[in-house]
Amino acid sequence: MTDRPVRVSAVIPTLGASPYLAACLRALRADGVDEIVVVAQGVEEQAAERDEPRAKDLAALRPLADVWLDLPPGGGFTVATNRGIEVATGEYLATVNDDAVVQNGWRTALIAALEANPTVAAVQGVNLRMVGSAPASTGEDQAGAAAGDKGPGEVDGWGLGWNRWWQAVQLGHGEPPPPVDAPPRPVFGVSATAALYRREALDQVGLFDERLISWYEDADLAVRLRAAGWEALSVPAARAHHAGGTTAARLPRKYATLLYANRWLVVARLRGHRFPLALPRLFLRDLADLVRSAVSPLTLLQAWLRALGLLPRFAHPRYALKSMADR
Repeated sequence: MTDRPVRVSAVIPTLGASPYLAACLRALRADGVDEIVVVAQGVEEQAAERDEPRAKDLAALRPLADVWLDLPPGGGFTVATNRGIEVATGEYLATVNDDAVVQNGWRTALIAALEANPTVAAVQGVNLRMVGSAPASTGEDQAGAAAGDKGPGEVDGWGLGWNRWWQAVQLGHGEPPPPVDAPPRPVFGVSATAALYRREALDQVGLFDERLISWYEDADLAVRLRAAGWEALSVPAARAHHAGGTTAARLPRKYATLLYANRWLVVARLRGHRFPLALPRLFLRDLADLVRSAVSPLTLLQAWLRALGLLPRFAHPRYALKSMADR
């Protein structure tokens, strides 16, 4: 890293198992990200327990990072990302999954959107589904993929929204991508898969809530940012490819418990004194998943108990967020 001021710091949490981590780091560097912070969580412990070659060989990737933090296991995405943000020095802070590979121009397009809109706290581009190996980080192949001419064409997500069942959803999931030259559009919030945050906004509302551990943490941050008067944008000119599912596949029961519990907690924060009005749809959505065997009775019970225990710390009976259109 040079002595020039650090404009963008990218924080990449990893468990050491993603086959895309090297491509992720190289793409960020090629795109001009000033500072790369890798937070490796429980990698040595997992290597010893599971004898995973990727985890053992992770040390070979250390030269690709400006800062490398080793953390014990168990803290989840929130702890890993927060520790990375705390040591990052950039004016803008990017969160990037270890299975996401940004396209050339990602950094420039997102910075431009933030600088043109001083009330915007967070921006993200269009994340495309990764198919097969990671796309090239430079050259004509990447330019074609960014334009939608080559590579996977379906959208993984271009922002966070809410459906009628009070589930946070990836907007545009499974759809064709919008044109690269389309203007930025307002969204409820951004997915931490590959996003850029204004440091000033995070200083005001705080980082990811570590009680959530993983899942719904970016939706929760979006709620707090909007409650403080900040906005979010989706920027079609910024593109990234995302594989997805690498962490959830390793911890399916923990994933499901956190997913169902954290949804209740974040909706409580979002709805405020109107949270009781959301309860019927929360229950019906969970019960529908139970009936179709998408979740086990034990996992759902554990999720409800977890949500019940933490609910008093998330519910805010004196207000409800008015900047979201009810459905």
